[in-house]
Amino acid sequence: MATRVAILDDYQNIALDSADWKSLPSDVELVVFNQYIKDENAVARALADFDVVVAMRERTPFPASLIEKLPNLKLLVTTGMRNLAIDMDAARKRGLPVCGTGLLPYPAFEHTWALILALFKQIPREDRTMHEGGWQSAISVGLRDKTLGVVGLGKLGQQVAKIGLAFGMKIIAWSQNLSEERAKECGAVRVDKNKLFADSDVVTIHLVLSERTRGLVGRRELALMKPSAFLVNTSRGPIVDEAALIDALERRAIAGAGIDVYNVEPLPPDHPLRKLDNAVLTGHTGYVMREVYTLAYGEAVEDIKAWLEGKPVRVLNA
Repeated sequence: MATRVAILDDYQNIALDSADWKSLPSDVELVVFNQYIKDENAVARALADFDVVVAMRERTPFPASLIEKLPNLKLLVTTGMRNLAIDMDAARKRGLPVCGTGLLPYPAFEHTWALILALFKQIPREDRTMHEGGWQSAISVGLRDKTLGVVGLGKLGQQVAKIGLAFGMKIIAWSQNLSEERAKECGAVRVDKNKLFADSDVVTIHLVLSERTRGLVGRRELALMKPSAFLVNTSRGPIVDEAALIDALERRAIAGAGIDVYNVEPLPPDHPLRKLDNAVLTGHTGYVMREVYTLAYGEAVEDIKAWLEGKPVRVLNA
């Protein structure tokens, strides 16, 4: 009997071209899903007959309730070595191995700077103007001597700070556990949360979503920001109070925002953020990079091969 493998959420139809899937045994049947399946029951119906599922990051969640609805599932592969959308305990209790893959450590920080530059240099507006036959519709703002506020000085935040220094910016930073020593190592000055939001010309967020960080940036924090300041979020949508951000942007209480992550993904077509001309939006593409796909899908193939041979690798819930 064939081993059926589902590749989920391949929005750009890139998965099959990113790895040597033909190296899998001939009795492996691959099915690619290139549309997001929203409802849990619909996901359960779509995946009912599959032995293996390859999930792209956290696009489709696998809570305990879904895992229970997939009795035929024998292997779950996630790109990345961490996926907070998978209930690892439930999978472990079910005897369902969850295997991960490598990812690259820099795409999100590159994307952060793409958004920062797009905001300061008014790239989206100028691009539209040029394509519409116009000329010079906006005035950009320089980066030198501006203040970059980094919320979270981990691996990504540190890289973002380094580029800010190269642009001649002043770097300030805050997170719950940030020490002055760590900030100094990254070329930043540790400040309290209020001062970071009040003094920054651009605030960029680099935290893991948790109960402690959910809603961390709300109406109070946004109210502290300068009317000329920007907010950039390439981490996770729920870290920012989305309704409060929309209100601040609509009222021009802040100058703009660069957003890659949202409370609901994919972002609904009629979402209010899509209507705001001071929001630069990308569709959680901070890690959507050819090199990432090559690495992640290549190791997903390795995971499936190893499992078929009875020697699973990169097991996250052992």
